[in-house]
Amino acid sequence: MRGFPSGCAKVFLTGLFYNTTLQVLNLKGNNLKSAGAEVLGKLLARNNTLTRLVLDWNALGVWDEAFPIFCEGLGSNSALTHLDLRNNQIDHRGMLALAQTLKRNSSLKVLDLRWNNIGLLGGRCLLEALQSNHNVEQLELAGNNIPSDTLKALDCRTQHRSTIRPEGKPQQNPGPHQRDSELEAGEGSSVPKLDGDHRQAERGDGTVESVRASAQDHWCTSIHISQLQEALNERKSAVQSLTAKSQMTEAALALSEQKNHSLAELIARLKVEKERHMEAHGREKKKEHEDSVSREGKLLREIQNLTDANVQLKKKVEEVERKCKSQQRQLFELKQELTNSTAELKLKLAQAEDRLEIEKRRFKQGLEDMDHLRQREVERVNRHLEDSEKALRERIFKLEGQRIQLEEDLSKAKAAFVAERSQAEEELSKACAQVRQEEHEHVFSLEEKLRSARSSLQEVQLHFSQQKQMISEQQAKNAQLTVETDCLRRRIEELQQELSGKDQEKVAEVSRVRLELQEQIGHLEAERIAQGGLKEKISALERQIKVLSGNHREALLDKDGEMSSLLEKLRLKEAAIKRMRDDEAQRATYLQNAVLTYVQGSPLAHYGSPKK
Repeated sequence: MRGFPSGCAKVFLTGLFYNTTLQVLNLKGNNLKSAGAEVLGKLLARNNTLTRLVLDWNALGVWDEAFPIFCEGLGSNSALTHLDLRNNQIDHRGMLALAQTLKRNSSLKVLDLRWNNIGLLGGRCLLEALQSNHNVEQLELAGNNIPSDTLKALDCRTQHRSTIRPEGKPQQNPGPHQRDSELEAGEGSSVPKLDGDHRQAERGDGTVESVRASAQDHWCTSIHISQLQEALNERKSAVQSLTAKSQMTEAALALSEQKNHSLAELIARLKVEKERHMEAHGREKKKEHEDSVSREGKLLREIQNLTDANVQLKKKVEEVERKCKSQQRQLFELKQELTNSTAELKLKLAQAEDRLEIEKRRFKQGLEDMDHLRQREVERVNRHLEDSEKALRERIFKLEGQRIQLEEDLSKAKAAFVAERSQAEEELSKACAQVRQEEHEHVFSLEEKLRSARSSLQEVQLHFSQQKQMISEQQAKNAQLTVETDCLRRRIEELQQELSGKDQEKVAEVSRVRLELQEQIGHLEAERIAQGGLKEKISALERQIKVLSGNHREALLDKDGEMSSLLEKLRLKEAAIKRMRDDEAQRATYLQNAVLTYVQGSPLAHYGSPKK
């Protein structure tokens, strides 16, 4: 059965919980993973009819909480005899859970675990589980990275069970009928061996009862020998398991010895490298010391030459500074004269500006007064017009009322209405003429005021032009003074340029000398820093070498302790194996002596002695 759609495997396996007829279930290549493992565990815990379950290529062993549930279900199942778990990614953790299950399972006989990733730890767990489980007869473990000694021990245990399983059950004392049937079978199978004995018995006393009694004793002896052989086989399997364990310990010991040897070689190489590095570092340090001594001598000579040049430059700078001071005094006098002239000009200019400002304020005040008067006249005229309009509107409303009243008696009072209308029109025209005349008079008065304002404005402009002419004359004088100040300024600039040129030459020379000194000092500082870095590297390497040597020493001590403990364990194991071998040899001699004494004391021995 293959190819479940997503989500259907859980439903299918849940439906098999209470099935009582299914015995073989093949779920190969369905990629059930953790969800399938959990449901399979519940299925095995509830279903007791399955005897064969094939689960290869399902990724059940990916370690999570689901695989232990599957192992618990397998441990509580009492009917499953064949389980196929190939290619399920089972590692040592999954094998540990499966080994705990095998200790409790009493029905499983065939277990296929090929092509997983059990490893050394998983193999040991499985070997310990098989010491408690005596039912597994066939075990497949190819492709699991298990060491050969562990595989041999597992093969020996499963092969021993498969060979002794038919006789594994304890034999009970046979009853009389069972003895007769077994005796007849024994007589049929051992006739060639007992023909001589029968002939001697017939010749000796001629009774069949004695022969049957001797055959019955022989049959009991063979049963006892088979039981002893079974016990001896069990002892042999225990000895083989102990030899496997001793081989494992020997392998671990050899591995630790190999690691110890590699660590010793590494320490020797590190010592050689340390000596080589120390020699090279000593040579480099000596060479650097010689170079630094020669450089210091050169730098001292250069510094002496530079100090001489610096003294000469200082003398030149003092002369230039004296010249600069004299020129600065001349410049100061010129600047003082310039400031005096500029102060006088500024004072005159401030006075002219004050007078101009006063005239401007007066003119602005006159304009503001005229605007204020004009605005008041306009407001009065507007108010008068509004009043007249209101009166006219009231009269119009009255006339409208009269017109409405007269419309009722239109046929009777048409002439009276026309007369009143003409009268009203005359009054309206008179009122309009009066308003127009008043407005004309007001506009005429405003125009007269505007003409007077214009005349005052012309007077102010004339005064302003006079002030402007005075200002232009002052500006001409100021221009002459500026020309003179420009000449003085150009002279000052020429002197300043000469002074700045000399200052630049002086600064350039001083900066050049300073740069040369800074470069030399920087070279010396860099060399000093490099020497300090080399010293720090040397100290760091020495510390690392000390740490590595300490770590290697501790590792060697640990390995020595481990080797001594392993040797002690190996010695104890060898002593235990030797004691067991001595015990087994002693038991074998006791058994052999007992068998010989039993055979010699049996009637068959008496029957066989005359034949000799």
